[in-house]
Amino acid sequence: MAETGMKRVVIFGTESTGKTVLAQKLAEHFGEPWAPEFVREFWDLRGGKITAEDLGTIALGQMANEDHAVGRARRVVFQDTDLLTCVLWDDLLFPGACPAWVRSEAEERTRGCALYLLCDTDIPFEPDPQRSFPDEAGREKCRRLWRDALEKRGLPFVEIRGGWAQREAAAIAAVTAILAQ
Repeated sequence: MAETGMKRVVIFGTESTGKTVLAQKLAEHFGEPWAPEFVREFWDLRGGKITAEDLGTIALGQMANEDHAVGRARRVVFQDTDLLTCVLWDDLLFPGACPAWVRSEAEERTRGCALYLLCDTDIPFEPDPQRSFPDEAGREKCRRLWRDALEKRGLPFVEIRGGWAQREAAAIAAVTAILAQ
């Protein structure tokens, strides 16, 4: 079981913003666990076929990945996305289909996060069959949605921008600051 002072850091943002790479680098740098994004594994298992009926299962998988990593953490855990992201994608891709329990669990879990690292779309889009918005207008729309989600909830966040070295340095500095609190 994680100790009481353990902090959750969510690497947050729309697709193709370097969340997974950043989560892995932070975990390595701080010697702590990271929770992978469940929907990627689910997508692969389902051969790329996801329906509105799968949204609850995806949420449960995301929660399990997060909880498993939390159970191994000493000071901090890094989450490659979170349940709030599941809600945002559910609303974008399956309007009106997000289960109410997923919404309420997402809201509850956001309150337990010490910091969100909001990854900007200022890096090149990497094509991937799992991605939905490769064009600039779509990326900007999603960037605004993710930022608004944090602002509306008053959640603590630091914007992560620039090249990979800048992103990593800014993230390490932000996490170091919250660990010092």
